[in-house]
Amino acid sequence: MPASSALRRSLAVMAALPLLTLAACGYGSQAKDDGTAKVAAGAKKIDGLDSVKIGYFGNLTHGTALVGMQKGFFQKALGATRADPAIFNAGPSEIEALNSGSIDIGWIGPSPAINGYTKSAGKNLRIIGGSASGGVKLVVNPDKIKSLKDVKGKRIATPQLGNTQDVAFLNWAAEQGWKVDPQSGKGDVTVVRSDNKVTPDAYKAGSVDGAWVPEPTASKLVAEGGKVLLDESTLWPDKKFVITNIIVRQGFLQEHPKVVEAVLKGSVETNKWINANPDAAKEAANKRLEQDSGKALPADVLDPAWKSIRFTDDPLAATLNTEAEHAVKAGLLEKPDLKGIYDLAPLNKVLKAQGEPAVDDAGLGAK
Repeated sequence: MPASSALRRSLAVMAALPLLTLAACGYGSQAKDDGTAKVAAGAKKIDGLDSVKIGYFGNLTHGTALVGMQKGFFQKALGATRADPAIFNAGPSEIEALNSGSIDIGWIGPSPAINGYTKSAGKNLRIIGGSASGGVKLVVNPDKIKSLKDVKGKRIATPQLGNTQDVAFLNWAAEQGWKVDPQSGKGDVTVVRSDNKVTPDAYKAGSVDGAWVPEPTASKLVAEGGKVLLDESTLWPDKKFVITNIIVRQGFLQEHPKVVEAVLKGSVETNKWINANPDAAKEAANKRLEQDSGKALPADVLDPAWKSIRFTDDPLAATLNTEAEHAVKAGLLEKPDLKGIYDLAPLNKVLKAQGEPAVDDAGLGAK
């Protein structure tokens, strides 16, 4: 069976797991309204639309969505059109929700965006903006792994077969000259696909020797005694690489461009506020995490995790193309045609109105 077919089958299976528990909520669990995003008096609906459904993860790398919801930036930009959030645990389930119309716009990692775009032959989604860079680390047990070469022969967790961090780790391992079967994860280093929620417990139990994971999971491992052996940002030019994009259903973009612009305006204003008020933004993100999941992060996890993430409107399109090349090299993806995956015209319109420079699609703009 070709690697790409196996990947699609694996992604379909993994997508089904969260869907079983979230089906009653329309794929994503609905966040509670704590009153932070009230509709302003006299506000009007955009395009007459009652609500826009916005998906994101309970990860700090989705901090723009967390803060934008918590501080009401999206709601302010949307007027009387309600910002309706839905929380996801995995990229495939969010892509399924987008495809089904259960959400309209979402914050998501590059690999699910690439997979979703290629599986639909470029018909179902567009990347319309950037959100975050960085926030990914290789954290290891310092008693078992003291240097990068010691990773060979060990068990390293990644969040999911074919996800962004899985691809990054497989690519890094290949650059060390190590051979790993991309499907089974077996080879010179063993890749253990483990949900971010359970990876810290797996680390404590000794069933994995380390993990290549996003924040806040990386800092949770450090709090358990792990050591940061490698920050993925050091592997990229200028230490920048896309970790979170903003995607939209193509049909929704065509039917409600003003609503999409409003969400992007809220995102740009959120990122501006985050970068001007990092401590207050960190606390806002944590409050939203607590509201969405019932549990806030402790300071020894929150503080280092937040510092390692850079929030940006730039989708860093060239790095997405590189990440796709890494997936191809790893045997997890057939060479994709990503021409058309971006439509940055709405974002650049918003940026121009705010006196900010335009962002570039690296030649992968809408056909």
